[in-house]
Amino acid sequence: MAKTLRHLVVVLGDQLNLDASALAGFDPTQDAIWMAEVMEESTHVTSSKQRSTLFLSAMRHFAETITSHNWPLHYIRLDDANNAGTLADELDKAIQTLHPQQLVMTAPGEWRVLQSLRGMAKKHHLPLEVRDDTHFFSTVREFAEHAKGRKQLRQEFFYRELRQKTGILMDGKKPIGDQWNFDEENRGSFGKAGPGILPPPTRYEPDAITLDVMQLVNDKMAKHPGNLHTFGWPVTRAQALEALDSFIQHRLPSFGLYQDAMWEGEVWLYHSHIASALNLKLLNPREVVSAAEKAYQDGHVPLPAAEGFIRQILGWREYVRGIYWTQMPEYLERNQMQAHAPLPAFYWTGNTDMACLRDAITQTLNHGYAHHIQRLMVTGLYALLLGVDPKEVHAWYLGVYVDAVEWVELPNTLGMSQFADGGVMASKPYVASGKYIDRMSNHCKGCRFNPALSTGEHACPFTTLYWDYLNRHVDTLAKNPRMLMQLKNLNRLSDEARAQIAIQANLIKNSA
Repeated sequence: MAKTLRHLVVVLGDQLNLDASALAGFDPTQDAIWMAEVMEESTHVTSSKQRSTLFLSAMRHFAETITSHNWPLHYIRLDDANNAGTLADELDKAIQTLHPQQLVMTAPGEWRVLQSLRGMAKKHHLPLEVRDDTHFFSTVREFAEHAKGRKQLRQEFFYRELRQKTGILMDGKKPIGDQWNFDEENRGSFGKAGPGILPPPTRYEPDAITLDVMQLVNDKMAKHPGNLHTFGWPVTRAQALEALDSFIQHRLPSFGLYQDAMWEGEVWLYHSHIASALNLKLLNPREVVSAAEKAYQDGHVPLPAAEGFIRQILGWREYVRGIYWTQMPEYLERNQMQAHAPLPAFYWTGNTDMACLRDAITQTLNHGYAHHIQRLMVTGLYALLLGVDPKEVHAWYLGVYVDAVEWVELPNTLGMSQFADGGVMASKPYVASGKYIDRMSNHCKGCRFNPALSTGEHACPFTTLYWDYLNRHVDTLAKNPRMLMQLKNLNRLSDEARAQIAIQANLIKNSA
């Protein structure tokens, strides 16, 4: 290495791709790469053992890839002596030791991290070049241009723009199938017979690196939620590509129809299980979308399934990133519905009589995973109806799920799930009674609560809190045309019925 270090390239734990913009033009004779494992990234919110293990193992595997290219790497491990505990403090030490002329990094996925590293560069009067994250289909600037002058932001319109820009699932200027989305065909439930024989998930036995990380996490984060008995997430690019191929071949054909369905004890169903690999940059969204589109073109996958999956990548993923970076840092503080209740303790244990919540939370703690309907319409819905402080809900989601990086988690939680942004992210609160869960799962069959009842000993807390939520926020919700049908149903309840529901709702809130 040259005596004078030109660029110290900062690589974060969710930037594990060799084609990252920060590495463009990398010259091993005059540049070096810096990576650091620090406790702050597992404690600023309490990170589950599954999540911390995934990040740390994937980082160490990527470090091996870097060294195999004979690129200079300065890597700080969590168990190194004198580990300063924060990215900023470790970078401070690196700057003092290595004396780089400039810092270079790909734009991070979290506002907090960006401000922290900018502050350290400023402290040393050192240039910091933050490069666009070329992992995405669009830039934040393009989203900001799309948002300019619009009274409302809606994913559907940005998604259509990206379809037209990329030509994905397009026939000239028209969408293939003459529809932009197939939501109506993608809301199936399994029925009484259940899901039948399901394709097995693609899981990976921990190798020596992962086993070392698991021991480290169990030692240093013994009190963190969850366990590592079932750890099997892809931690290398090769594993991530294999997981993608397995999904396309075995589960994508049925993904569309059953993407919203749930079944007691069934963790994996027809979902992709590649969100963590995507968000760590072990997979590129272009190759993911291309694989799904080709599967449709080859006749292996029906159009509704291919489109429904592609919309999650090309639509929601790009949209939430735009929301995050154009709305932060004020976005984190929004609390439109003035929700201030604490998160129930059972979110950390799964110890509840509500079957749907018990199942979703238990599998979350065991695997660091739950699919999007379990997050939106079970754990998220209950917190919304109960009136939990949205920052507490956000901290839980960011901490427990292996695919959680703040740019994608925060808008989905605070905006779509909790409606705390007042409609920036979604057009209405996603509220429903226990009957929705009954329709989309078999949870209610074995539960002691009855989703049809809002009062009494066997009343479903979801149903009670649903009517209570509508009643408490009726003035605010009446301004939203998409809520009028639900409010009409509320108006059919007598004053006495509303009073009884309020009493029961308070009992639930006081015992949460």
